[in-house]
Amino acid sequence: MKYLSSVTVILFLMAVENAWAGQDIVVQGLFSGKAVVMIDGQRRILAIGDISPEGVKLIAADTKQATLEIDGKPKNYSLGGTVSLNFTKAKSIQEKIFANNNGMFMSVGSINGQSVRFLVDTGASTVAMNSTQAKRLGVRYEKEGVASTASTASGFVKAYRVRLKSISLGKIKRRNIEAMVIDGVHPGPILLGMSFLGDLKVEKAGNTLMLQSR
Repeated sequence: MKYLSSVTVILFLMAVENAWAGQDIVVQGLFSGKAVVMIDGQRRILAIGDISPEGVKLIAADTKQATLEIDGKPKNYSLGGTVSLNFTKAKSIQEKIFANNNGMFMSVGSINGQSVRFLVDTGASTVAMNSTQAKRLGVRYEKEGVASTASTASGFVKAYRVRLKSISLGKIKRRNIEAMVIDGVHPGPILLGMSFLGDLKVEKAGNTLMLQSR
């Protein structure tokens, strides 16, 4: 049996996309390091390490099979293999955070399974922590991070861009989140910025901040 070329596979997928819409999750295309997966009628092209908006992660892929992680459970699937006939998106989850006496929204959560204290900051582009906090959490920013700079009250300082395996705030949990480790003692509390909040619905009403998963 001859293998279809990448271009042929893509054209085939475009032609039959509507026919797959009745399935919940189906592996449609396999390539080295990538997979095309139909999830609840939405075609997703995932590279290794990517997580779809529905929470499906591609762990590995070649021209023969893909390894997908759903709800923390990995399994191998071949081209055309149905991943789950009863796959549904997680129900919307809400978390309320109340402002402290200084008007700041502080909350306890976790990074990579370890308890931390967050300052929820919609003005911060990413989750941010200082180097001392990163070392306590076992974040290997110097070896695995990308060197960068950050602006603080003292001027520009050395920083590192990293990826955190998981962040939890109450019942809301997200994986593979971009973060910044800043050399020194700033920021004080860990800033929970838009790399975590960006996919959430955030509403402020008086001294209450409502976070809701979409």
